[in-house]
Amino acid sequence: MIGRRIAGLGALVAAIWFGAASARADDLMSSLTGHDPGMLSVGGGMYDFLHNNKAVEGRVEYEFAHGFYFVKPIIGIFGTNKKSAFAYAGFDFDLHFGRHFVLVPNASVGYYHRGDGKNLGEAFEFKTGARFDYRFEDASRIGIAFDHISNAGISKTNPGEENILLMVSFPLGGL
Repeated sequence: MIGRRIAGLGALVAAIWFGAASARADDLMSSLTGHDPGMLSVGGGMYDFLHNNKAVEGRVEYEFAHGFYFVKPIIGIFGTNKKSAFAYAGFDFDLHFGRHFVLVPNASVGYYHRGDGKNLGEAFEFKTGARFDYRFEDASRIGIAFDHISNAGISKTNPGEENILLMVSFPLGGL
């Protein structure tokens, strides 16, 4: 499990590094910030898709238009067909590749309700991940989100779980 985390983090760092290195210096901040309004995202997919407690997941998330430099706050909630739920708040940023592709790394903390789903060990959990989006001219997006939820070893029980979803994002407000 640690090997997967390290590999995922390494891939994310490499994507950011090579993306930033290929951008001209005057375009770097624009690549990181973009000019998009706040985004309301909805999606569906599979909860715990790499393990034995698979469930159908539905998610709603809001990404604020502005934050601190290029880092923007996010809030969200998801639920599963096994009555598990997770409400969270955190941060993300957009890394634009050309006009249409956007990598969105994110990190959040939140409250997990187990329901009939997987025991993650604690009610307080961390969510880290990334979304890879195709951005349309009107700023709406469609993409694939992947994230990992874990209590980071706060309790002895810490199995973690991974989600994969198809996400659709709608701009709220003007460009």
